[in-house]
Amino acid sequence: MPNPVTGTIARAPVDQAEFRSLMTTHPAGVTVVTTTAPDGEPWGMTCSSMCSVALRPPTLLVCLRAESPTLAALLQVSAFAVNLLHDRAEGAATLFASGAPDRFEKVAWVREPESGLPHLVEDAHTVADCRVSETLTVGDHVVVFGEVLQVKVLADRPSSPLLYGMRRYGSLKTSPPGPGGTGPAAGGAAV
Repeated sequence: MPNPVTGTIARAPVDQAEFRSLMTTHPAGVTVVTTTAPDGEPWGMTCSSMCSVALRPPTLLVCLRAESPTLAALLQVSAFAVNLLHDRAEGAATLFASGAPDRFEKVAWVREPESGLPHLVEDAHTVADCRVSETLTVGDHVVVFGEVLQVKVLADRPSSPLLYGMRRYGSLKTSPPGPGGTGPAAGGAAV
């Protein structure tokens, strides 16, 4: 029964499997968060926990596993890039989720001249370079708030974002605006 003062239910949280099951039903855009360690080594990991936070200053957040070497490097340099993957980049998403030590040898990337951050030039449609503005530890993850300093559109042709949901990759296909508006085609999401 809900507590009338706090409105909360006195119950233990769901187990990890039940929580994962819930989150798989919520499709999310797929990104690869990249950074460069102080020694110049590139680091990166797949991340679907990214969202906008504020317009003033322009801020987004990413949630990264607390034990991640990418997070450790990111915190040392206080900077990261969010590579928004297009729907032809499932291979890069899988590679950067694998933890393979040679990830950067298997994808095309460049070090952005001004920020020095790795940009996945063939797999991302857009990249945002960010400066860490704040962090918050929540359970086994760290929420990293990043002030967006630069946005680069990399795709030379229209592309749909890569999505992940229901334990599979998909895309958001849209059709040209019809007489009534600009939304997706009927049944437009393919996840």
